[in-house]
Amino acid sequence: MNSANNQGRLSREQIIRGAVELADEIGLEPLTIRRLCEHLGTKPMSIYHYVAGKEDIIDQMVGQVFEEVGLPDASLGWKAAISGRARSLRSALKKHPWAIPIMESRKKPGVDILAHHEAMLATWLSTSFPLAVIAHGMAAVDAFVYGFAIQETSLPLGGDDSADGNLDQASADIVAPLDPEQYPNLVHFTMEYIMQPGYNFGDSFEPGLQMILDSVERLAQMG
Repeated sequence: MNSANNQGRLSREQIIRGAVELADEIGLEPLTIRRLCEHLGTKPMSIYHYVAGKEDIIDQMVGQVFEEVGLPDASLGWKAAISGRARSLRSALKKHPWAIPIMESRKKPGVDILAHHEAMLATWLSTSFPLAVIAHGMAAVDAFVYGFAIQETSLPLGGDDSADGNLDQASADIVAPLDPEQYPNLVHFTMEYIMQPGYNFGDSFEPGLQMILDSVERLAQMG
């Protein structure tokens, strides 16, 4: 339970931090004002003194996650800058998987979120690519990062390095009952690649990201 025990020690920032902490533990759907109050050690009226309700809290929670995402470095080339931002976004989404479906869906994005998107668009526009190509590139990169994060956080027992053994076992449990004659490719790929020592789903992130950026560049060169 958080140490904020009364309205005098409570603040909007503490409420949002507490909500993010709680969502990291239980997810977004089960997060209610009552459970947040229990987490913070306070009462609903104290919460409502600072926020309008759950939707207001969620807007601010998304803003806090965006604050953890690094802005593209303007001193780097566009590929390096966008790659750095993509890595940072992936890291934040792994830490806060509840945020994946709502990061880009808020109807009232805060100034911090708008500033983030402004910086990203400035990086893309620095390429002087046609606007259509920039639009395709932005969509493809965001879809890749968010989609990768969904897969990564949905893997059995997680997809990080510490879970490799568990992932190997989960793969073995899935493949073991399969008939190799009926599913030869699935069995072959899983046994010869997924279950090999050192396999980590996350290793596909960098090659996938660079393939997309290289394709965007080729598309621009095609005119």
